[in-house]
Amino acid sequence: LTVLNAGRRYLKAEDLSGKVFVTSGLGGMSGAQAKAAVIAGCVGIIAEVDEAALLKRHKQGWLMEISNNLDHCIARLREARKNKIALSLGYHGNVVDLWERLVHELDTTGELLVDLGSDQTSCHNPFNGGYYPVQLGFEEGKQLLSSNPGKFRMLVQESLKRHVAAINKLADKGMFFWDYGNAFLLEAQRAGADVAKKGADKTEFRYPSYVQHIMG
Repeated sequence: LTVLNAGRRYLKAEDLSGKVFVTSGLGGMSGAQAKAAVIAGCVGIIAEVDEAALLKRHKQGWLMEISNNLDHCIARLREARKNKIALSLGYHGNVVDLWERLVHELDTTGELLVDLGSDQTSCHNPFNGGYYPVQLGFEEGKQLLSSNPGKFRMLVQESLKRHVAAINKLADKGMFFWDYGNAFLLEAQRAGADVAKKGADKTEFRYPSYVQHIMG
């Protein structure tokens, strides 16, 4: 319902075939976003740093495909988008790399390859394993979290700023992003990322919340 309502409200589309939804998180949220993309008829790319979570969701049937290669992900995205094929593709990697690759595609080809975006990393718990910084691999991140939590925290905040910068570039070209109630925008704001709503007070964000703006 969230994906369908986002399409209706922000894309003015009842039919989401050929539309692309990019998000992250296949742990606590299970594979619900992946399944939702297929039910809605769009192309869903869901990033997840933990391979065990990806394999579990694939085995359970929530995810149709898995890849750890961004070139392959972009090629599959283009193919499914062009042919209006419903697809759920799990990207084994950091969602920041995925967002930055989509910015690179926009900069080099002029193509905006994503229509809808969100985030379901566990940002309510960002400094204790709920969010892994893009600068490190998953295992490296776990080791740093254990050995130097202060440095881990700093890298998470740097990563959140990169995360938002990429989303902002795509949103400025017409991609619609929403907050999924996981404290992503709040933690990004605390990290110094540009998420404030222009001309509003500090408690308002430039992106909507799924509760008030989509499901409401």
